[in-house]
Amino acid sequence: MTEPAASRPPLKRLIVPGLSVIVMLAVLIGLGTWQVERLAWKNALLAAVDAAEQGPAVPLPPDPPAFAKVRAEGRFDPATAFYGSEVRTERGAAIGGAHLLGVLRRADAAPLLVDRGWVPVPGPPPPAMGDGQTKVEGYVRPAEPAGLFTPAPDPVARRFYSLDPAVIGPALGVPNLAPFVLVALGPPAPAGQPDPAHALPRPLNNHLSYALTWYGLAVALLVIFALYVRTIFAAKVPPA
Repeated sequence: MTEPAASRPPLKRLIVPGLSVIVMLAVLIGLGTWQVERLAWKNALLAAVDAAEQGPAVPLPPDPPAFAKVRAEGRFDPATAFYGSEVRTERGAAIGGAHLLGVLRRADAAPLLVDRGWVPVPGPPPPAMGDGQTKVEGYVRPAEPAGLFTPAPDPVARRFYSLDPAVIGPALGVPNLAPFVLVALGPPAPAGQPDPAHALPRPLNNHLSYALTWYGLAVALLVIFALYVRTIFAAKVPPA
């Protein structure tokens, strides 16, 4: 016959809950420590981004690291496309738009897909870049293939929702684009459009709050277990 739980010695009744608490504590503390490590990594990454933003752009290498501040030179192809969908507020009115994409043909390297900046869509025709040699300063953005929930592209209208040169290039008649994108940096064009990026992207850094959450849960678990232990032993104290 199984011994009723209430009649067992207190220490026996604490074996299973105690082991469970040890396992959960190890998981919670491990998750908190992992977030602390991620915090150090993210702080170093943000410091590197700040340093790159303050420094001069370097010539674009053949295999650049992501988000490096670089410059490239070439002639813009007349073909353009639109990427994404972004609503901005101008003079109190919401205006829909997208990022204008162009192809920079370089003399000594593969053609380069350039995100020239935001333009209203529908709107006036994109400003021409001219036929002369052009220098573009910006940062490197890795290719982003379409995901499961990415809207389907419209190659005929040259409207795309994933920034993938391997897909966009053929639609523009340039199938051999470099496998990354140059996002232009700088002030808006004289006509106000396109409006390029004004700073290097900075990833969110919520790791400190995540670490505090996991460690806080570990402390809460210890408090709850301590109250449970107190209850177990209080139940065994005979009345006076």
